[in-house]
Amino acid sequence: MTDPRPAHAPWLTPYLTVRDARACTAFYRDAFGFAVRDQVDDDGIVMHVEMTYHGDLIVMFAPEGAFGTTAKAPRSSGVEASQSFYVYCDDVDELYARAVAAGAMGIMPPQDQFWGDRFCQLEDIDGYRWGFAKPLGRRS
Repeated sequence: MTDPRPAHAPWLTPYLTVRDARACTAFYRDAFGFAVRDQVDDDGIVMHVEMTYHGDLIVMFAPEGAFGTTAKAPRSSGVEASQSFYVYCDDVDELYARAVAAGAMGIMPPQDQFWGDRFCQLEDIDGYRWGFAKPLGRRS
């Protein structure tokens, strides 16, 4: 069986609905360190964005109303997002501080967790929840 994915695509790529794709792009760059891989504009309005993290995580998003959708970001709908994202990073404490400074809402400050990760949780400007973690050194 051949791999059906494009060369740069992981098996799972979240596709989010956001209120303002341009604002979300700047937020994910400044708060989380994501980089733009692709962006599609239509008459000056950002309609689709693909961002990467450390080259192998991809998140895509489009603004509310794009492509005829009626989907809303959690912040617009007033409903807590039923999914969250768990991302490994180099420095949980630094990322948490940078994200809060960029406008993220801190849900759980960095803490060592019983499952073996240093972990924090943040809510982005559209109401999606992001967990960032780094494995703690394990003892044999």
